[in-house]
Amino acid sequence: MKEEKIRAVIILEVVGKPAEYIEEALKDLIKQVGEEKNIKLIEAKANEPCELKEPAGFYTSFAEIEIEAENLLVLSGIIFKYMPAHLEIIKPESIFSTNSEWNTLFNELIRRLHGYDEVTRISEMEKKILENKLREVLANTEKSVQVKENTKKENKDKSRKK
Repeated sequence: MKEEKIRAVIILEVVGKPAEYIEEALKDLIKQVGEEKNIKLIEAKANEPCELKEPAGFYTSFAEIEIEAENLLVLSGIIFKYMPAHLEIIKPESIFSTNSEWNTLFNELIRRLHGYDEVTRISEMEKKILENKLREVLANTEKSVQVKENTKKENKDKSRKK
């Protein structure tokens, strides 16, 4: 039985500045997707960048990219690599996949989730360390300011007594 290829549309979004950067970034992403192994680029359309209201000076745009993937694993690889904002499978209507393919797909998902979890935990620990250091610096600064104020006050009192 011949496995049918999967045709899908993905939407990739880019945010940044200046607007020219956004246009180039989308062109590069489209080119990269088209060069992926076991992917055929059918059609791609990049939209004009629009300025965001917040934060000022930043632009956003998106590209609609129609692709044909050899199989579900190849399509999932594209999803993991490019993290599209949206995916629509156009055909086939039904997709058959083996246990082995599902195992590979889910294990890759698990691996990536663990990686993101690790990054989050490290970021949280670093944030706590920085908060503690900031509290320490602020406390030392307040003590230093207090000592200077007390010294000035003492010097004024001494000069008045003379």
